[in-house]
Amino acid sequence: MPDLQKELKYTLQLLRQEWEEDLRQYQEKKLKGTLVDKKKEGICWYPVVVKKVKVGYGERYIIEVERNDPNQSHSFQSGKSVSLFSNFHDQESKMPRVNGVINFVRKDLMVVTLAGDHLPDWIHDGKLGVDLLFDEASYREMEWTLKKLSTTDSGRIAALRDILLGERPADFSATSSFPPISSLNEGQNEAVQLIHTAKDLAIVHGPPGTGKTTTIVAAVRQTLEWIPQVMVCAPSNAAVDLLVEKLSDEGLTVLRMGHPARVDDKILSQTLDAKMVQHASYKDLKKLRKSAEDYRSMGRKYKRNFGKEERAQRKRLFDEADKLKEEAASLENYIIYDIFQRTQVVASTLVGASGSSLKGMKFPVVFIDEAGQGLEPATWIPILKTDKVVLAGDHCQLPPTIKSFEAGRAGLSETLFEKAIKRQDQASKMLNLQYRMPELIMGFSAEQFYHSELKAAPNTVAHYLSPEEPVMTFIDTAGSGYSEEQEEETLSTFNPEEARFTANLLEGLLERIGISRFLEKGWSVGLISPYRAQVRKLKELLAEGENYQAIMRLGDALTVDTIDAFQGQERDVIVISLVRSNSAGEIGFLADIRRMNVALTRAKRKLIVVGDSGTLSSNPFYQDFLNYVERHSVYKSVYEFMEF
Repeated sequence: MPDLQKELKYTLQLLRQEWEEDLRQYQEKKLKGTLVDKKKEGICWYPVVVKKVKVGYGERYIIEVERNDPNQSHSFQSGKSVSLFSNFHDQESKMPRVNGVINFVRKDLMVVTLAGDHLPDWIHDGKLGVDLLFDEASYREMEWTLKKLSTTDSGRIAALRDILLGERPADFSATSSFPPISSLNEGQNEAVQLIHTAKDLAIVHGPPGTGKTTTIVAAVRQTLEWIPQVMVCAPSNAAVDLLVEKLSDEGLTVLRMGHPARVDDKILSQTLDAKMVQHASYKDLKKLRKSAEDYRSMGRKYKRNFGKEERAQRKRLFDEADKLKEEAASLENYIIYDIFQRTQVVASTLVGASGSSLKGMKFPVVFIDEAGQGLEPATWIPILKTDKVVLAGDHCQLPPTIKSFEAGRAGLSETLFEKAIKRQDQASKMLNLQYRMPELIMGFSAEQFYHSELKAAPNTVAHYLSPEEPVMTFIDTAGSGYSEEQEEETLSTFNPEEARFTANLLEGLLERIGISRFLEKGWSVGLISPYRAQVRKLKELLAEGENYQAIMRLGDALTVDTIDAFQGQERDVIVISLVRSNSAGEIGFLADIRRMNVALTRAKRKLIVVGDSGTLSSNPFYQDFLNYVERHSVYKSVYEFMEF
């Protein structure tokens, strides 16, 4: 136990280091001072124009704003907290503001759900802007959780802590047989069996395309045959939304916890706000709230100078308002209790599991998907609410993003999933049949990350654009003179000539296969790079190209983004620009080979990798990759494509 306490205290120390660095980076940007500086740092949109206003679930106002600054990069993302402000104020008063949460950001359009139940009067006065806020609530919750873990000596929390950190072995009941689930393969059924027999901990290791989430959904269904309610969690809102969608499709009653702005539109009806509005007693709740506000408004109408009778009348009005407010609170609590009683699956993010509506609640089983992407302190939050935990993920893909390089290097980048799979190997099952990509695309990752145990399902044989089109190609830019550069402002690396070649290569592929065929088949395309500066360059080149109008016909079927943004996704065609090209053989954060594992395993029908073998080969992993493409005759030189 002393060693575990020491380990948890060390993790707490690293968390605080990350907290400080995250705050420092935010303040450094914010304290730049002027609006121009904050815009440049990517933490402010100004000015913005209100395009639409509507009332959403829970009487919340939702506004859509637009900026006219297409080339300015920013840090705004769905789920982030923001502050809407106006420059319309006198010299003595503060700039008016109202906080909110981002629903989504697309190009220069942002949709925000505002806090409170009214629209500010000043929203149409002066010029409006949106500031990004720093939210410390998540850090406080993670800090509290680690302290709780390190000071608990007995009970179920202590037992799960000891098991997950390898202090004692996980326990299993005698093997019980149940009919295999016909929609699952043998390995997936074995994973469900493992979950069924586990008393404390089960781990499902799901490499790309192996149906990990499908397996978890099946296990949740089976678990609900003998217990009434479970919790499911994931690190990101997008991963939680995917779980909710799949579980709802299975006919299960799911309650999605969290702010509606952080939830995908398709599953808004599963949120607590939406279910409250749909509840039979909601109209009564609205009436009580309105009556309470009416009485309070009447009480406020009395002026300062009035007599004894007027004071008594005002007191009666305020007393009645308070009484109605208490009745409304009681009715609201009943509605929420009733919704939970009817719910089979409660779904939230890891940090969202600490929400006020879930205080004091316990669940017999908690399922955590994408556990390989969750910070350890965050992953513990839902575990405090359960007797048994199921972890699913892939520690061979990218870990969570860490702001503090020192904290990450010192151990914060190691997730609880990684620790558990190393220390409780007997509690894990790896899914080994993937349905996404042909064997040639899969092969290198299978060798490097999955001990050659990963196999391609029979359906992948038909995964190609055409029988004549090779499913995989590496194009070597060595000797071409394509050299990397660094963006002055962001210090992000890009390679303008490689970007131009890659954009032309993609245009050529689309022309050769035919955009009409892509549209007819519903095929999707991902153009990706490890560096944001290269992504910006690729977008710029595609927008300037002769075939822009034709390519734009693909619409959302074409995505240009970073490798990191593609984790958990797939596309029919993936084209990767690796960027690095220098005489020193420096490859930057490409040295985190898990990033390359993500990149190489996104494609269903065709994978093209563009890079400089002279630079890449300085790293043993990339030398192995070069050997692989040569061994399978998918190596090409850039000189073979000079017609582009």
